[in-house]
Amino acid sequence: MMLPRGTTVAVADGEKLNLYRNSGDEAVLKLAPAPHADVDSSGQGSGSRQSSSGNPDQGQSSEDGFSAGIVEMLNKGVLDGKIEGLVVVAAPRALGEMRKHYHKALVAQLIGEIAKDLTGHAVEDVETAIKAA
Repeated sequence: MMLPRGTTVAVADGEKLNLYRNSGDEAVLKLAPAPHADVDSSGQGSGSRQSSSGNPDQGQSSEDGFSAGIVEMLNKGVLDGKIEGLVVVAAPRALGEMRKHYHKALVAQLIGEIAKDLTGHAVEDVETAIKAA
């Protein structure tokens, strides 16, 4: 996958978010860390899993809320014109939850998705996964 200069790359799972920007060009991918606001994980996920005595999975509910919070932040960035071009690299479960919250403007800016957990990996691993996609 080739990314234009300035493309935002969000690397996430249900607990962490790393944001990068391509400071290189389409021929030479060079990801640089990008600052971002804290993710508001207080919101509920898609509601597909509610914590109850019958389903006491509070951890999954927290992860879904974090994934929804990531997308809320990304949606705002797209709508404010701060994100032009986006790649989402996320753990498969988190990516599935994130997709449920994409704004149509975000979808229009989405260059690609990679269903792989690369949080905690070196930036070179992220670059390798993008080049291979």
